[in-house]
Amino acid sequence: MKIERVKNAKKNITAGLILKIHQMLIPFLMRTAMIYFMGVEYLGLHSLFSSILHILNLAELGVGSAMVFSMYKPIARDDGATICALMRLYRKYYRLIGLLIGAVGLALTPVIPNLISGEIPAELSIYVLYLLNLGSTVLTYWLFAYKNCLLQAHQRTDVSSVITLITNSLQYVLQLIVLLVFKSYYLYAITSMVTQAINNVCTAVVVTKMYPDYKPSGSLSKAETKKINGRIRDLFTGKLGGVILSSSDTVVISSFLGLTVLAIYQNYYFMQTCIIGMIEIALTSVVAGLGNSFVTETKQTNFENLEKFTFIFLWLTGVCTCCFLGMYQPFMEVWVGKELMLDFSAVICFAIYFFVYTYFRFVNVYKDAAGLWHIDRFRPLVGAAVNLVLNLLCVRRFGIYGVILSTVLAIVLVSMPWLFRNLFTGFFELSRLKGYLKQVLLFAGAVLLAGVLVCMICAWIKAGPWLRLVLNGLVCVTVPNIVFYLVFRKNRLYALSVRFVVHMAKQKMGKG
Repeated sequence: MKIERVKNAKKNITAGLILKIHQMLIPFLMRTAMIYFMGVEYLGLHSLFSSILHILNLAELGVGSAMVFSMYKPIARDDGATICALMRLYRKYYRLIGLLIGAVGLALTPVIPNLISGEIPAELSIYVLYLLNLGSTVLTYWLFAYKNCLLQAHQRTDVSSVITLITNSLQYVLQLIVLLVFKSYYLYAITSMVTQAINNVCTAVVVTKMYPDYKPSGSLSKAETKKINGRIRDLFTGKLGGVILSSSDTVVISSFLGLTVLAIYQNYYFMQTCIIGMIEIALTSVVAGLGNSFVTETKQTNFENLEKFTFIFLWLTGVCTCCFLGMYQPFMEVWVGKELMLDFSAVICFAIYFFVYTYFRFVNVYKDAAGLWHIDRFRPLVGAAVNLVLNLLCVRRFGIYGVILSTVLAIVLVSMPWLFRNLFTGFFELSRLKGYLKQVLLFAGAVLLAGVLVCMICAWIKAGPWLRLVLNGLVCVTVPNIVFYLVFRKNRLYALSVRFVVHMAKQKMGKG
């Protein structure tokens, strides 16, 4: 079967971008509604359950990616029998995963109250809420979830994006009504479960109509099943570390600092995840051809591309980091008020976290494009373990600042050096690493300089929160760009990057 890659890619990017914007703006409104109509403790509970279930979902990690990857070849060959056998295996794995998550989740039920420091709303049963959220997660695996693999393998994720957009909109409308009229967190959780079930059923119906010949039947050879299981193991260990890294902070804050502090922390973190999501869309569009480039181009060309893309990415990330430094506090004052704000020292910690984490994600994309999952399989686990230990050691002494910076330390001291070594020994030459790191550290120094200047100038601006937000925004956009230009205008990577950006802009406008 011939897949229209370019046409499908445009559909996927468009639908994915619309869904991403929707998933940023509407949850922002829902968080606001929950704060003002229910209370900040409810928002903390919502964040805690999301993180716990995110960790429980680690059972799936690697299964979906491995199964979709295994479908590419039989789809290209119109091998319907193999596709049907893969679907049957996928369904079996997802049912087992649902059972495993349900069993482990039930076993954890007695310890859930120990993950919350301080009081919870008196009218709530923490056990009922947890079981409702757990049931929603288990349901996603049992209700035709395996059929979604056909959309991914056929490069038609635009279809699932549209379905998700519709069902999410329905969910948010119903939940907003629940918050405004009934003010019941139980109904809020039940609404999420029902709409998730609707999403799965609608996806299954659409997939069945699009691909009526593919049904879960037949079986694979033992050799093929073994190959798939090996691929799952390699992907599992890598993604498991990412889940622990992203979710452990929330659980630690809830356990030691309470739901109110967790909700305030999550408000700041939510804004970062929105920007990170947008950056990753841009990142994906830039590096979409990396895998092909690794095969068709020389290592010298690929290394030059790495330097160029790193320079562009760090410039973008540096500007965003300065925006967080200057705009976080006035925005939070406008949004939630001074009583739900952290000190500026926490803003500095968040800015450092943002810069380090986004660059770390960039390097991970290169690792994935090079297919270095096997040699990199233990690094994420060790990095996540170090992060968790540092969280537990630092939270009592330094509070929320220790939790944020412990993640930064785990990345900088453990995960990043290990990832560099795997990438440069597994694909690039290790001798190139020193020169590459010099460029990265030089840019980090430029970001530090720009950040200090932004903080100094913004501190002089005395105005109301709305006007200060606008004026600080102008400073945050202008100052880092000037600093980066002055520092790098004679750098060879600056010239290469400018030519690349201009070339891409001309192509977008149809002039190249």
